[in-house]
Amino acid sequence: MRLIDKILLLSLFALSFLMKVSAAPIPRLSLAVDHAPPYSQINEEGDITGAIVDIAEAIQARVPFKIELVACPFPRCLKMLEDGEVNAMGGLIRTVERQTQMHFLMPPYMILSSSFVFYGRHDSELAVQNYGDLYGKKVAVMRGAAHFKRFDQDQKLEKIEALSEKNAIDMLLKGRVDLVVAVEETAEHSMSVLNQPINKLKKMSYRYDDVIYGYFVLSRQFKNTPLAIEIEHHMKLLAQSGELTDLVAPYNLPPIEQPTLGFY
Repeated sequence: MRLIDKILLLSLFALSFLMKVSAAPIPRLSLAVDHAPPYSQINEEGDITGAIVDIAEAIQARVPFKIELVACPFPRCLKMLEDGEVNAMGGLIRTVERQTQMHFLMPPYMILSSSFVFYGRHDSELAVQNYGDLYGKKVAVMRGAAHFKRFDQDQKLEKIEALSEKNAIDMLLKGRVDLVVAVEETAEHSMSVLNQPINKLKKMSYRYDDVIYGYFVLSRQFKNTPLAIEIEHHMKLLAQSGELTDLVAPYNLPPIEQPTLGFY
């Protein structure tokens, strides 16, 4: 074969390879986001913002992929994640049951030293001074949400599922339930954003103090894909470099301390 023919043939091979590379599809991450101010918000125009979005975009700057943001109520987001209809979700509390249904990325990016508290109507004569006082009361809980172990596993309590935090408060104000359980750190801020009347509620004396961890979570169907492996790797790098702390700081979340990096 003449030299010119060899050069032409090699050029054709190189061109063919480049065309195949350029034609390769960019991987996609579908990220479910619920309206949970201040950590994630969906405005009236449908714009989606929040800590988990910022983290996904920071990883996207290191790894080429497309982000598809999916706005949904919390129960729907959780169901889509469990069914593999979306790849990821943020802000979830880890439980034994959830660990069998989804994959939690380490470390947690949300760390709240807070309390689970119970709200009643301001004009109610109810008093909840200890856990036992919850019995015989109708307590609104957001469908699919995790609280503290004793409460979540207690089948003697009458728990009424709500589709959202707003729905739960509305049920309380309309007298359909006696109490609403909420995370104290975020509840009143959420109610102010949702334009709900905090002055019509009263906080009960009983509370359950806890350190609450919120995670970036992947679906079972997605977790072993090349993109998922890259996302998990870079999530750890963001934490180790301190960039993850910078990303959550605007949401008044505490820094990701070194002990937390080994949390499991």
